[in-house]
Amino acid sequence: MARRPRGPHEPRPSVTARRARERRIPYGVAPRRALGRRSLATQVFVLQVAVVLLLVVAAVVALVLQVRHDGTEEARNRSLAVAESFANSPGMLEALASPDPTTILQPRAEAARKAADMDFIVVMNPEGIRYTHPKPDRIGKKFVGTIAPAQEGGTVVEDIDGTIGRLVQAVVPVKSPYGQVVGLVSAGITTESVGGTVDRQLPLVLVTAGAALILATGGTALVSRRLMRQTHGLGPREMTRMYEHHDAVLHAVREGVLIVDGDGRLMLANDEAHRLLDLPQNAEGRYVAALGLDAGTADLLASGRVVTDEVRLVGDKLLAINQRPTQLAGGPSGSVATLRDSTELRALSGRADEARERLDILYAAGVGIGTDLDVTRTAEELADLAMPRFADFVTVDLFDSVVKGEEPEPGSALRRTASTGVRKGAPLYAVGEPLKFVDSAPQARSLAEGRAVLESRLDVSPGWRAQDLERTEQVMEFGIHSLITVPVRAGTLLLGVVSFWRSERPEPFDSDEVALAEELVARAAVTIDNARRYTREHKMAETLQRSLLPRTLPAQSALDIAYRYLPAQAGVGGDWFDVLPLSGARVALVVGDVVGHGLLAAATMGRLRTAVHNFSALDLAPEELLGLLDELVNRIDQEDESAAPVTGATCLYAIYDPVSRRCTMARAGHPPPAIVHPDGRVEFADVPPGLPLGLGGLPSFETVELELPEGSRLVLYTDGLVESRDRDIDSGLDLLREALADAPDEPEPTCRAVLKSLLPARQNDDIALIVARTRALGPDRVAEWEVPMDPAEVARVRAAVARRLADWGLEDLSFTTELILSELVTNAIRYGGAPVRVRLLRDRSLICEVSDASSTSPHLRYAAMTDEGGRGLFLVAQLSERWGTRYSSVGKVIWAEQPLPADRC
Repeated sequence: MARRPRGPHEPRPSVTARRARERRIPYGVAPRRALGRRSLATQVFVLQVAVVLLLVVAAVVALVLQVRHDGTEEARNRSLAVAESFANSPGMLEALASPDPTTILQPRAEAARKAADMDFIVVMNPEGIRYTHPKPDRIGKKFVGTIAPAQEGGTVVEDIDGTIGRLVQAVVPVKSPYGQVVGLVSAGITTESVGGTVDRQLPLVLVTAGAALILATGGTALVSRRLMRQTHGLGPREMTRMYEHHDAVLHAVREGVLIVDGDGRLMLANDEAHRLLDLPQNAEGRYVAALGLDAGTADLLASGRVVTDEVRLVGDKLLAINQRPTQLAGGPSGSVATLRDSTELRALSGRADEARERLDILYAAGVGIGTDLDVTRTAEELADLAMPRFADFVTVDLFDSVVKGEEPEPGSALRRTASTGVRKGAPLYAVGEPLKFVDSAPQARSLAEGRAVLESRLDVSPGWRAQDLERTEQVMEFGIHSLITVPVRAGTLLLGVVSFWRSERPEPFDSDEVALAEELVARAAVTIDNARRYTREHKMAETLQRSLLPRTLPAQSALDIAYRYLPAQAGVGGDWFDVLPLSGARVALVVGDVVGHGLLAAATMGRLRTAVHNFSALDLAPEELLGLLDELVNRIDQEDESAAPVTGATCLYAIYDPVSRRCTMARAGHPPPAIVHPDGRVEFADVPPGLPLGLGGLPSFETVELELPEGSRLVLYTDGLVESRDRDIDSGLDLLREALADAPDEPEPTCRAVLKSLLPARQNDDIALIVARTRALGPDRVAEWEVPMDPAEVARVRAAVARRLADWGLEDLSFTTELILSELVTNAIRYGGAPVRVRLLRDRSLICEVSDASSTSPHLRYAAMTDEGGRGLFLVAQLSERWGTRYSSVGKVIWAEQPLPADRC
């Protein structure tokens, strides 16, 4: 019968079908014969069926045993629980004590038995005579079972064979309130009643076993079919032909293949292996050691050890060898090795590795140089990055002005800013040493020409040797032999020069490495210039800020004060503080913080400090002063809309009076002050926080007045002390409390202790700290009188003041003091309101104060020659060093200060 030709889109028959057609075997019979030859599939099938059946039987047996055990345990637990519950049920003792217990207990027992699904519940007397039973004919008869332990007050649970089958019964006593056994209760249930799980689960187990058998049969059929498909039904002739094809391919590939047996004898070598190893024609069958190979290669091939891409030089070829033992796959002992000529690939790989290494260096320069806005640190990062990946020694020389943050001055002296190397003791110039290179030196040529200079061999470089003949000789003796110098250029600015030295590697620098050095320095130059600009601005801002802060504290007697101001490392901020003497021996403490950094924050801080100075001269209450300061900040924001607003400035203003030992304070969004009492107790003053300055709207500042014992320490600070990136303000306040509790009593040691405990490793914000220990102006230095509203009383006050001045040894001030008091008291009586009081304070000066209940403010005026009055305040101003008016909640105080004699200060 002629074969029908295959159409163009008809699929090709499978390999099994073609082989069956060649053997004249009908299609479809071949798979069945192949399956018959695969006896392994049948064995696997039988084994799997046997395993599944065994598992099913084991599961059924285990299930029956487990259910039986569980049924018995369940019966024991239920019997005991029902017996104890019924024995302790309400009315049990009364029923047992009644004339006819059966009439009462029989209905209860039956109801409980049915509710608990028990086979029986029996109540009996202590001798075991039944009162109840499911079968009434057994009432009054002796209970069958062990009751002796229950008669003694214990419980009994036992398994017995009863008339209703295998059962479990429990016997418990019924005790009177005095512990006497007055009856017994028994509850029982058959294990058959508890069981039944096997009957419910056995069908599920059988169904699962049937499903497992079906899956095992299907899996075995799939395995058999897969084996047949993998071999394609090939016979011996087909396998031989396949081997011949494989042999042809083996000798045609461009990779050498060697097979060596366990004795080190070469069993097979393809044509490429003959060419690469230059093997003789009769190499097969001979020992590898006798093939004329070098000892290392011969030992490797004969050893059979596992190697991966081990490179060996064989003749003029660089071979990559891979070797694996053949017995790993269940074959005979020996090894198979493949050889690949990698001479050209190795050269290309070397160049690729070099290029990749250079890219890695440049990438590391991009992310590793300039992490800190510090010129010296940036130069050190450049040196550390290039050593030893590119050079063995690296030196960075910058102009002095660059290190200081100023514009570079070409032609001026350089200074070694950074130096590093693979070894110590190199005879190069030390860090910090000023340098002046001769014109012929490579560094000077780089600076003059603005390009990199390569000195491949320093021993033949007269220009470099002319720098310092003795030192250059020591450099070469140290092993340094090659040099690249690159100018540090940022735009049109020339900042310095970088020198790369080589000593460990024998080959000198080449032109390709010059390009890498230029690129590396170019990237670093930008960060160095940025650091220079930042240093300049930082110094300008810090100089401005320090010029605006108090350089010395004013003389006063109310407080012992120590302070610290630490500018931020990252940039100058707007923190500030001040100590302001007020009238009446009082002292004002102020601390504030302008949010932000830089010149703008420092300038704003100066304006606020000046405003506080001016406002404090008015003797305002703290909340009034903060209100005026808030208005000032709002006006500053409105004046320059292009600049960033000052919103966020905080301030704390406190006034301490040494006479009354009272401190009044208010704050605008500032951290609360800490108070250290003389006994060491630390607390934070409960001052309403208020809003930061400049937020707009109505100011909401409140004043708090506290009485501080003499020797108390008042601690004012800015948030940079207690808050940082890794510490919130609550944790900082806790640390401050602990530091103050352990600090000495003196203000100066307290400052040191606080900074030691709270100063962060990386200070990102300014820190201002004031520690003020309070003093008191004693009663012996204060005199006070109340003056009736009668001008005749002025003379009495003058006399009393003269006596007190005599007691203080200040008779020389009596005349001027009497004149001042006469004018002030007369004006208070004439124009003021009652009560009028006079107070005399002896502090660093003599202070006279006259207070009245009127809020009218006196004004100094110059009287004409014809005027009869108007010269009182003029005389006061002429006779006193300072004078002024302050207001209180009940009126005003007019005060005047006179300097004490030099021997009385």
